[in-house]
Amino acid sequence: MIGDSPTRPVVPMSDRNPRVVSALKLTKASERRSVGRFLAEGINAIVAATPTGLVEEVFVTQEALARNPEVIDALPDSVPVYCVSARAVKGMSETVTPQGIVAVCSNSELELRTVLAELPDRAIVAVLVDVNEPGNAGAIMRVADAAGAGAVVLAGDSVDPTNGKAIRASAGSFFHLPVVRHRSTTDLLAELADAGFWTCATSARGEHSLVNLHEAINDKPRVAWLFGNEAHGLHDDVIESANTSVNIPIFGRAESLNLATAAALCLYESARVVRGLNSHGSGTV
Repeated sequence: MIGDSPTRPVVPMSDRNPRVVSALKLTKASERRSVGRFLAEGINAIVAATPTGLVEEVFVTQEALARNPEVIDALPDSVPVYCVSARAVKGMSETVTPQGIVAVCSNSELELRTVLAELPDRAIVAVLVDVNEPGNAGAIMRVADAAGAGAVVLAGDSVDPTNGKAIRASAGSFFHLPVVRHRSTTDLLAELADAGFWTCATSARGEHSLVNLHEAINDKPRVAWLFGNEAHGLHDDVIESANTSVNIPIFGRAESLNLATAAALCLYESARVVRGLNSHGSGTV
């Protein structure tokens, strides 16, 4: 044993147990959609997921169990914990360096209209359109959470937000704010407009510069950022359908910024403008 043991019961389980087999299948998007469950791998994800009530069961290796007894003890008594082999947990993990602990969580599908209606009068939403890298999706969830955004929406052919790599890259933020999947970008833009959101499309040819964002937002209290595919950006029709477009100026010799970095700049700058923050980062919502 590496450390203290958890005080709650932990049940040994073989790799052939039907529960393990079922959990292994959740690495496939089709299975996640079919059964309404997904995997949350790693300490950050499980700590963030525990208060939500979404955790159904946890699989952990002996080594991870010894390293993190407090994480296991924080789980509700109704959540069973199974000690399994490192091979089984690695099969459930979609990351290069698994931490030896994975939770099976229930997937509560959220309705976009309901989520938007429940946001405050001043709110920011991050919309990912056709973003197909799960690491980018998770990183943007994380920065949206940090910047105080009200929700993240994955539109069009974007990656499944319950992909294991996306959950891990979000560092727990998936469980901190609403994450919505919405297939139709056209319908999405209409619903954002109905909910009073001013849509800002990111584009290298944007009509406004991020350094003068107040001109693009024009005192609108609800702002939705549209971020496009890693390689191709937003389609022209999406840019034209948005209320405005914004470019991020490049002052040095870099050709461009990666998607997650661009999203971080936009979300933080809009947090400053929409929330009325001063240059020292203080202010009220």
